[in-house]
Amino acid sequence: MSHSIHFFETQFRQQVADGVLHLNPFETLALPYLRGRVLDYGCGLGNLAVAAAQAGCEVLALDAAPTAIHHLNQRALQEGLAITAGEADLREHVVEGEFDAVVAIGLLMFFDCATAHRQLAQLQRCVKPGGVAIINVLVEGTTFMAMFDPAGHCLFGRDELRERFAGWTIIEERHETFTAIGDRLKVFVTVVARKHDAVPA
Repeated sequence: MSHSIHFFETQFRQQVADGVLHLNPFETLALPYLRGRVLDYGCGLGNLAVAAAQAGCEVLALDAAPTAIHHLNQRALQEGLAITAGEADLREHVVEGEFDAVVAIGLLMFFDCATAHRQLAQLQRCVKPGGVAIINVLVEGTTFMAMFDPAGHCLFGRDELRERFAGWTIIEERHETFTAIGDRLKVFVTVVARKHDAVPA
């Protein structure tokens, strides 16, 4: 188990035990954009997947943390929600099919940069024409690094995420700074982008 997965396994177990199952600010931003078939890539405990399914979406939720997927499957079964939750190595996972909305919140920075860029491109490809991608990453300048594997992480440049959505319509872009333990800072960028409709042949 990698350093980052171990970090989140510990965190998820505590959150389940404490009943901490609310949307974080990035998930709250993403929720209104979700419709139809949704891919939640790096779903964590699945709070966003649950909210999307409750709003009528059909959700495929993937994460590498066993605790997260077990919890989400139980909750989906108990509440009769249209969620398929699966455990997967998201560094190498190949996504099949197309989606009306693709979400990856707080995930890509846990991969080395080559993997992060490759998986971002894959997520972009699986968005249907006219669909949306909501991507959130930690960016350069942060002093909050304890959760990362020193040998494999990627801090995106402050404008890099927008640049990687060249040719898409940027609906929203947010740069947000949060305090962390020990007088450190977490600096995030979130981009909501719409894929252009296919050009008629």
